[in-house]
Amino acid sequence: MPITELLQHLIRVPSVNPDNAPGTEQTGEGWLAAWLSEWLERIGATVERDKIKPGRPNLIARWAPRDGRPRILLGPHLDTVGIEGMTIEPFSGEVRDGRVWGRGASDTKGPMAAMLWGLKENAGHLADAPVAIDFVAFMGEESGQWGSKDFAAKYAEEYEFAIVGEPTSLDIVHVTKGSLWATLRTPGKAAHSSQPEKGDNAVMKMVRALPDFERRLRDRLAGFTHPVLGASTLNIGVIRGGTRPNVVPDACEAEIDLRTTPSLRDAGGGLKLLAEALDGTPFELVDPHDNPPMELPADHRWIERIRSVRPASKPVGAPWFSDAAHLFAGGIPAICLGPGSIDQAHTCDEFIEIAALEEGAAFFSRLIQSTIHDPQSAIG
Repeated sequence: MPITELLQHLIRVPSVNPDNAPGTEQTGEGWLAAWLSEWLERIGATVERDKIKPGRPNLIARWAPRDGRPRILLGPHLDTVGIEGMTIEPFSGEVRDGRVWGRGASDTKGPMAAMLWGLKENAGHLADAPVAIDFVAFMGEESGQWGSKDFAAKYAEEYEFAIVGEPTSLDIVHVTKGSLWATLRTPGKAAHSSQPEKGDNAVMKMVRALPDFERRLRDRLAGFTHPVLGASTLNIGVIRGGTRPNVVPDACEAEIDLRTTPSLRDAGGGLKLLAEALDGTPFELVDPHDNPPMELPADHRWIERIRSVRPASKPVGAPWFSDAAHLFAGGIPAICLGPGSIDQAHTCDEFIEIAALEEGAAFFSRLIQSTIHDPQSAIG
């Protein structure tokens, strides 16, 4: 089975995250975890499916026993974003124009396939390798990152490094922004639209207060910068309110996304800054979800090992968020790395170049070989 066929199989097993408009009833990571379990067992792994939510497990594959030897993990995520609005068949895995097409081809089943291929090519040496290499596929990355949080809480002490599979064009993403999602709510009072004075219009309350709030918070965020990532930022992505044009709306909500830098984290975090900006506004804060930024030194020895295997891989930053930050926050030094371009992630016609996929597979195979044949530089 060439690597293109492996990726086609991964794409053809739907694993759409059920949160946030999946666009299909074929949701959850369970089917893909089951398929991967059989594939990994065939190449000698001991596989565990650790249920995080109903039908939504983490998958953990080990070749070497948990005997105290140095240990790293290769960690893509199982889930994809939804398929609504796609202009290609999302689960076809079609090969055309030198590309593999379908949901997850870039984010992140392409990087997953490259990792799996590297493990397959070295499977006969993994049980006795001086550095154990595990494959851990996380559920829920595209929503709450429950899989990586749970894994770090249980197993962080066993690992000295993690490579999280994301489409980075094989560059080494060692610093990322955090992400704070929250909902702002304005309450109101319903009334018939023929007598609006008897109600309290929650939509108008929202739209009148939001511009000044956005301006003040944006200005505060601009003061928290990073030499690679730039400034912390704010986006107001969703506003919804009301039920009918002839009813005064009794509630309105706005969903916001703060992208936070390490300097903002060190100053108390995005939630603290948001709470300060909300003072004196009509907004209620609902369900904030805060993901931390990540910053691993560019001279970390595992980054240096990666660069010795592939000198073209550069340490870079990224404004997006991934499971790596929760592993890092839980005590596992982590980076993101994989073939493919982030520009193709979540798109209506998602694809990965076959040449990039093959280059990624060759890289992971060489990296694994380097830990087997030159263990001292890996162990330190």
